Order: sequence, then C-alpha cells, then structure tokens
Amino acid sequence: MKSMELVIEGECYISGRFERACVGIDGGRIVALARNLDGDRRIDFGSRKILPAAIDSHVHFREPGMTHKEDFGTGSLAALHGGVSCVFDMPNTAPPTTTVSALDDKARAAAARSLVDFGLFAAVRPGADIAALAGRAIGFKLYMAGTTGDLLVPSLASVQKELADVARSGKVLAVHAEDETIRRKEPAKGPADHLRNRPNECEASAIRKVARAAEGCRVHICHVSAKDSLPLVQGQPNLTSEVTPHHMLLDRDRPLGTFGKVNPPLRTKGDRQAMFLAFKQGQFDTMASDHAPHTVDEKKEDFDYAPSGMPGVETMFPLMLQHVRDKHLALATVVKALCERPGEIFGIKKGRIEVGYDADLVAVDFMAGRDIRADDMHSKCGWTAYEGMPAVFPRATVVRGELMMKDEEQAGESRGRDVVAKDR
Repeated sequence: MKSMELVIEGECYISGRFERACVGIDGGRIVALARNLDGDRRIDFGSRKILPAAIDSHVHFREPGMTHKEDFGTGSLAALHGGVSCVFDMPNTAPPTTTVSALDDKARAAAARSLVDFGLFAAVRPGADIAALAGRAIGFKLYMAGTTGDLLVPSLASVQKELADVARSGKVLAVHAEDETIRRKEPAKGPADHLRNRPNECEASAIRKVARAAEGCRVHICHVSAKDSLPLVQGQPNLTSEVTPHHMLLDRDRPLGTFGKVNPPLRTKGDRQAMFLAFKQGQFDTMASDHAPHTVDEKKEDFDYAPSGMPGVETMFPLMLQHVRDKHLALATVVKALCERPGEIFGIKKGRIEVGYDADLVAVDFMAGRDIRADDMHSKCGWTAYEGMPAVFPRATVVRGELMMKDEEQAGESRGRDVVAKDR
C-alpha cells in the first residue's frame, strides 16, 4: 500500500472495543486500519483513547441576524473544544431559512467561518418549496409551538401538502413537539411556572398529532423531555428520538432562574431521572445539545421576557464522557447516540472509525477531567448552566484528517464543509 497523507496512532475505538491501531487517512477519509501503517505525517496519541468525534444534530448558531449571541465562527470553535466535528444548524434565524436563497446565504456564511463541518435545516411552513429546498438541506424542521423565532406552524392541517413533499424527499422531519393548543400563556416568575405553562401533556399531545399527520415522513422528535412521552417514541416505524443533556441532568428545582428557561422546559426530578434511565438503556436514537445561546444581559431580563435556550455544544460530549468515567453510562451507549446514529439517520459518513468514513476523531484522557467554568468556554454568550460540574474534555479534535484542536488550543485553520454539498 502506498504511503498515506497522515497516520494517527493510539488506542482506537473500533467496532465497540479499544485496540492499539493506526488510522490511515487520505483526502480527509479513513482509508486503512491496521496495526502498523506508513504515512507522510504521523500523530501518535500514545495511551490516549481515540474515539469518533461527535455529531451535534441540533444547534442554533444564530447566523444570520442574531450574531451578537453567536455566529458560525464562535459556535464552531466551541464545538471543536467539545469534541464535535459536525453540526446541523436550525432554521430560526433572521431571516428564517425558508427559501433556497436564504439557505444558500447561510451556507456561504457557514463555509466562510465554520471550523467544523455543517448541515443546514430548512423550515416547514405553509407554501414552502420543499422540493427545491430538499436538494440543499440536511433535513426539515417543524415548529409546533411558539419559541425563539417566528416559525410556528398554525396547524398541521395547514402544511399537509408540505409534509407530503417532505415524505417524498426522503429527508428527515425534525419536530419541536409542543402542542400550541395546550400551551398556557400565563405570567411566569420562574422555571416552575414555565413548566406549568408547558406541561408534560403539551409534549405528548404534539408527538401523537405529528405521528398521525406526518405518516410517511422520517419523523425525528427533538429534545424529548417528559416521561409521559417515552412510550410514544419507542418502537415506532419511521420515528426516531433525541434527548438533550439538560433534560437529563437539570430540572426545575435547580436554582438557575432565567438561565434555566428553555423550551421544552426543565421538568421535575422524576422526568429528569426518566430521561437519564431511558438514555442509559439505549432508548433514544441520538443526543443533541440544542445549543441555543443568548447573552447574559438578555437572560437577566424578567422571566417572562427572557429568551428561552442555553448553550451546550461545548459541554455535551465532555459531560457524557464524565458519566462514562464514573461508570454511570456505557461508552458504547454514548458513542452510539452522539456519533454513530446521527450519521446513520442523516446519511453522512461520519461517526465511526471505519474505512470509508470521514477522519473525524477525538483523543481523550479519561484521567484528565476538570470542572466546567464559563470563563473557559468559547461560545460568544459567555455562560453555562453546568458551572462547576465535572467533565472530560477531549485533548485533541481532528476534522477530516486536520488536527483542529490540541491541548485546549485551536491548532488548525481549515474551514468546515457543507455535508450536503455536491462536491463532497
């Protein structure tokens, strides 16, 4: 075999177990796995564990229109430091990603600034040209309740044609599943009131409704948060589900105030524990951060006026690796939900250390954990709901064979690519 551009050596996670191996890389792809390989360049990570990098299939990088909160440059830098090599950005920007021109504009902005690979969601709304958008979008997003942005679909009946077009496209229909007809709009002074306005049945009802209305679509329920929803997302044909770290690790009783205001809301301790157990048992297909940054000043507004959402792309993988270190979770469960299944569901060759896949890798030292501190984070918003929690941050992140982060410092300047682009 000819010498490869790069060989990475270490304790590699291959087919569910660690083995000392060399990863041969050419053109950004893994071309060989063997005990010994020759390459033009070589990186030996020694005893560090080499895992596939994570795919965060649900982020809000706020570009265009809200770049005082985040942009593709700062969001992707945070992703790199969190061991994430690919992100899928949601359409509730300004303007919203509802037309081909808006999608192309966002793709150009991402290509100019993102340090990680990316895919872009388009929104489902009445009159959207789904067929034209399908060739450029990683998937479609349906908002069933009011949240950040102005993409609420007034009723599923109003988008029946669009849902049928999504089904024909074969693309994933990601759903913000909260039933607007159940959501209350009473004044709220804290997370408990916010939960009262968006009760468990609000989520469960939306899941039942969209499962009927979007028959034929590949439905993906985002940020499942209520224990009542779990039976509705298990064992259903053409339906996959996502959980977030904040719905697994935080609840309404944590003293976060407006910084804990998210949609769907942080729920009870019982709901949180049910999410954690379901994830531990492998009941969720994916984990995503729903990285939704807002500035500290915005979050300090009165509760009713403060925007919903919290950052998470930098802390998601490290928090889960800490739970692996503490033996609360199996590594196989974490890798499946953060790496393998997102790649499978969205049809991209990422998330595995396997020949033919993108060389997206992280090097991890499970003995080198540290507490999460907002001052160490790279998101423009400058805060985290996980302040003080222990985490295992990757020591290096490789994106398509390029060493982009090493020892908590940016190491590369390569720009990310659109995973839907035709020239890949």
